[in-house]
Amino acid sequence: MAKHEVTPEQIAKLDEIFIRARNAEKVIENYSQEQVDRMCRCVAWAAGNPKTFNEVCVMGVDESGAGDRNGRYGKRHKILGVLRDALRQKSVGIIETIPEKGIVRYGKPAGVIASLTPMTNPELTPIVTAIYALKARDVVVFSPHPRSVRTTNKVVQIMRDALASIGEDPDFIQCLEEVNMSLVAETMKRCDLIHATGGPAMTKAAHSSGKPAYCSGAGNATMVYDETADPEIAARNTRISKTSDFGSGCSADGNIIISDKIYDAAVKALIEEGGYLATDEQRNALKKAMWDEEGHRIVATVAVAPQVLAKAAGFEIPDDRKFIMVKSEGIGKEFKFSGEKLTTLLTLYKYEGEFENALRMVDEIYKVGGRGHSCGIYSWNDDHISRLALRAPVTRVMVRQPQSKANAGSAENGMPMTSSMGCGTWGGNQVSENIALKHYMNSTWVAKPILKDQLSEDILFGEFYDSSVQKD
Repeated sequence: MAKHEVTPEQIAKLDEIFIRARNAEKVIENYSQEQVDRMCRCVAWAAGNPKTFNEVCVMGVDESGAGDRNGRYGKRHKILGVLRDALRQKSVGIIETIPEKGIVRYGKPAGVIASLTPMTNPELTPIVTAIYALKARDVVVFSPHPRSVRTTNKVVQIMRDALASIGEDPDFIQCLEEVNMSLVAETMKRCDLIHATGGPAMTKAAHSSGKPAYCSGAGNATMVYDETADPEIAARNTRISKTSDFGSGCSADGNIIISDKIYDAAVKALIEEGGYLATDEQRNALKKAMWDEEGHRIVATVAVAPQVLAKAAGFEIPDDRKFIMVKSEGIGKEFKFSGEKLTTLLTLYKYEGEFENALRMVDEIYKVGGRGHSCGIYSWNDDHISRLALRAPVTRVMVRQPQSKANAGSAENGMPMTSSMGCGTWGGNQVSENIALKHYMNSTWVAKPILKDQLSEDILFGEFYDSSVQKD
């Protein structure tokens, strides 16, 4: 039998899951706004209360071997933000009216969602997805990452128990107990909508399933410090972003492009924030510890403490160091450090003179990877901010904020809260925004007659209109 062949026993289990899911779908689709809002609060507290969430965060790190047992809990703010955003919106009945256009929009469920969860967020993503799905009156079948199956099942079971405790059907959310690529593919064939958060292989599989899919793209977050930046604030925010969960997230700072006018001050500030500046020799050793001879990222050094990363490269760094920095050796596919690192290491670049030179570096870095995801800037020059936004092939630009704490939404910016970020066609995705409640719903549009809204042809066609041209 092939390694990933689906067995008759697995098919039988999947049949049972989807029978229960389809039965549950018939129930929840008739729920009121009050009922779904109550369920959202219930599951969010059950799995996201401080004690329980910390426990499953530790479990997730221990099971996968990636991430920071202490830092993973820091992602809890996304649960609060997602619940906030969900409760502020309507999802049942009339959800929008546009009187001047005679438009009324009704919210409808998407159906049964297959949610593919990542190794780096096996506890957070199911909670976020459950909140939005229940709000939209959907049913979810979670498919865990192979390296975090127990954690995701634990979180889902907590939420199922919570639903049962208030008299609701726990089958509104279910979870596969074992996974392989063939079983995941079979799961995707049976659902109505796919939400996939993970690497390129998962995204490709979701888009190849024949079902509608919302996916996230790969990251390689690049930050620009221009000459107006405050080096200390920028360095502090970079440390916050880079060290969150040992840099496991695709939103974590990966490349810092610094103006020559503040370069020395910025590097000093980064060191004061806990950075360790590697020598050229150590940089070469780190490269071998992070990528194999074929250029594939070595899993053992993904999302690890900087001391562990250094040891894997054959040297030691002080215990108080929080991340490692390497100076750029160039930008391009052949220069590995200009790509995504997914650990507690970032690359420093210096640009000389005009801001255009920083933008050229941004152009080249995103040719290596991370197109569509995000970048950021520390600047008080609105022209520089606008030029970066116009130029960068990304769907979100964070200004003077910790990248990994901001681009998925925070209490201090207006981005929709999420744990999954669409990266547009740049990243092989169909949306260029944070995946939130509206991406869990269908809509019915009702249009009533309005006063005629049609411009005359001479205004519409402008200089190209010729009144002498008439139908024969």
